[in-house]
Amino acid sequence: MQQWHEMRAKLADDTLLMFRLGDFYEIFKQDAEWGAKLLGITLTHRHGMPMAGIPFHAADGYIQKLLDQGIKIAICDQVETPQPGKLVKRELTRIITPGTRLADTQIDAQRNHFLLALSLGKKALNASWLDLTTGEFFLASEVKPENLFAAFESLDPREIIVPENAAESWTLPHTDQRFRELYTHIGDGRAISPIPDYHFDEAAGAQSVMEALGVMNLEGFGIGQDHPALGAAGALIHYATETLCAKPENLRKIREYSSERTLLLDPATLRNLEIFKSAASTRHGSLLAAMDGCVTAPGARLLERWLCAPELDLTEITRRQNCVGEFVTAPGLATELQNLLKGVRDIERILSRLQNRMRNPRELGGVRDTLAALPAIATTLLEFPDTPVAAIAERINDFGSLSATLDRGLAEELPSNIADGGTIRDGYDESLDHTRSLTRDSQKWLAEFEQAEQARTGIKNLRIRYNGAFGYFIEVTKSNIALVPEDYVRKQTMKNAERYTTDVLKEREREILHAAEKAIAREEALFNGLIEAILEHADALKETAAAMAEIDVFIGWSTLAREWDYCKPKLDQSDKLLIDQGRHPVVEQMMREQRLGLAGTHAFVPNDCRLSSSASSEDAPQIALITGPNMAGKSTYIRQVALIVLMAQSGAWVPARSCELGVVDRIFSRVGASDELARGNSTFMVEMNETANILNNATPRSLVILDEIGRGTSTYDGLSIAWAVIEHLHPEKTGARTLFATHYHELTQLAKTLARVENYSVAVKEWNDDIVFVRQVIKGAADRSYGIQVARLAGLPTTVIDRAKTILERLEADDSSHNLLRKRMKKEKSGSDTKEEDDQLALF
Repeated sequence: MQQWHEMRAKLADDTLLMFRLGDFYEIFKQDAEWGAKLLGITLTHRHGMPMAGIPFHAADGYIQKLLDQGIKIAICDQVETPQPGKLVKRELTRIITPGTRLADTQIDAQRNHFLLALSLGKKALNASWLDLTTGEFFLASEVKPENLFAAFESLDPREIIVPENAAESWTLPHTDQRFRELYTHIGDGRAISPIPDYHFDEAAGAQSVMEALGVMNLEGFGIGQDHPALGAAGALIHYATETLCAKPENLRKIREYSSERTLLLDPATLRNLEIFKSAASTRHGSLLAAMDGCVTAPGARLLERWLCAPELDLTEITRRQNCVGEFVTAPGLATELQNLLKGVRDIERILSRLQNRMRNPRELGGVRDTLAALPAIATTLLEFPDTPVAAIAERINDFGSLSATLDRGLAEELPSNIADGGTIRDGYDESLDHTRSLTRDSQKWLAEFEQAEQARTGIKNLRIRYNGAFGYFIEVTKSNIALVPEDYVRKQTMKNAERYTTDVLKEREREILHAAEKAIAREEALFNGLIEAILEHADALKETAAAMAEIDVFIGWSTLAREWDYCKPKLDQSDKLLIDQGRHPVVEQMMREQRLGLAGTHAFVPNDCRLSSSASSEDAPQIALITGPNMAGKSTYIRQVALIVLMAQSGAWVPARSCELGVVDRIFSRVGASDELARGNSTFMVEMNETANILNNATPRSLVILDEIGRGTSTYDGLSIAWAVIEHLHPEKTGARTLFATHYHELTQLAKTLARVENYSVAVKEWNDDIVFVRQVIKGAADRSYGIQVARLAGLPTTVIDRAKTILERLEADDSSHNLLRKRMKKEKSGSDTKEEDDQLALF
């Protein structure tokens, strides 16, 4: 308990201490009451002290349950072999938090697990983020906080580190409103860990980062010693060191993130376009799921990173497109490579665990199996000479010597723990083989001794057994006690049996245990030697893993392109957006999956899109104003255009017959209705917040999609706002390429006064007062909304439908009459009149 108190005193109150005692992790005092409730386990008491325990071998499941609830767990382990009569030495070996988990059972293999640190400077937001499971390390300083928060939403950090004193003011009214809202949003539902402010010192941070990377300066990474975000980076190093109980050993480089180098996607756009999650908050139904043809975890993570930050660099976009193209034209080789990649393990994360003292024999087996697959992968890639794929192949290194060493050293079947024995293959080490032979001989001796004792005593069910507490013993059932010889010495009494030993068995026990301990010790030494051999190649292994991840993504994209008839988009620096026969990549797949489609064909109806920031051609307006009934497909159409742009700038091929695109710097969307009641925001306020963000940040190189602006308030208020928004998006010369879907038919009049606005509508067919959705976007405004017909399709009672039609006829008549009266009054003032209008008024 003295040891426990010493460990507990080092920890914060929000950390639960799991204390190793033999085969259990015990939890004591206040931690026991807390932990028992969180884990649903029994709370007991000893000498009035609350305690609870979990089996050591089942700890992973319990730890995961705590992490899922955002709890931090400190692990206090036994760090020496227990010996009778001696207190076992124990140390804190790990503090596991939501952002610093490493074990493969605690992380999502297909996603990065970033730890984010934030500090607010006088002029900019400073940030740094780190994935301990892969060693990816970034920092950034941005005058516009919203640009970085857009990136954070994509990264989805698992935990956020903030300066404890400074951060207390970040939610107060005097803090910049935009930053306050962004910080509240990004922190919602995520673990926030305050640490002392001095850990964010820039000078100390620079030193910490250099020490962690093992360099004398940061110039080789293009980062100055006075970079304002080094304080946040240093805070991450401190936190990682504290939780790992050692310096992180898997960091090799740090990169500067700049919002100017990637296409930015704000949180509303990520949600509205369902990039990473569907509207139901599931991966299924998202763009990520639709584009994921990867067979490896590193490939899936790379795909997510590319979708988080689509490129602005035409050279890189073209490289990716061309790699996809090579696999599109060679489906046989692509399939062969994909099958080989299925045998590859997650080297990136295995290395991170090995470097950070989490050493599991099966992890080495993963490295061995991966290295065995590399020669065949490299050979297959030679089939793409003088192509961008060949350049990737050059990054796959030769590990022939290391592969041979692991093959010779590791057993075919590996245990989960080195202490279980059996990790090192027979024949690899002469000393180990000799020690093992003694152990095997002893097992043979024990079997012969058991048979001899059965014959000597006449006790046929006499057994030689072993456990960790009592060593080897002779077990005799109670019914045979009368047959026990005098030289048997009683060791333990059980309910149904007695346990004995003899001088001969004691002597042999010492020999056996000594040989077993010696064998395990030798195995551990050899095991550590194999780990060091692997870590000597760590950088080359990571480079190889990164190359294979790219191949995995490109093959997945090529399969998608072939199966769904995608095209290779043409990108340049123009202001155009020309899509011929474009389709929604997710909806198209879902329709086939659910067997939906026009006339039972399961086919998605494609549509064109023509936009230009400056309307350089008559056929390409800057703003496409789209009208048509609900359910006709307006929202699907505008979203598919945004998704095609995102896919194109990620380097993928796109669902269209052809696509020409001037690179987009940001995609903005305002689609759908949602509220944030917990933050005091109504549906309309959320709509206006998102619209304000678009109007304040969109540039002529942006793509804007807007759906039903103004519908959250009264008709005239909403119409006025929508009208003004379109005028704002239509500056004198150039403006953001915009798709604006609306039910306000009055807005179609803007096409007469704004030169770069064009009316479009979604066609429908009428039949006996019913409508058929054609899903075709055509030029010209819609003449009606067809709301009542859509309501009938939704199943509203016939009485409601009939009454609605009566009310609509009356409202339309009233509106027509009011218009006529207004015209009459206007003409009376001007002194003009017509007989036709007099007749109409008389009818009214």
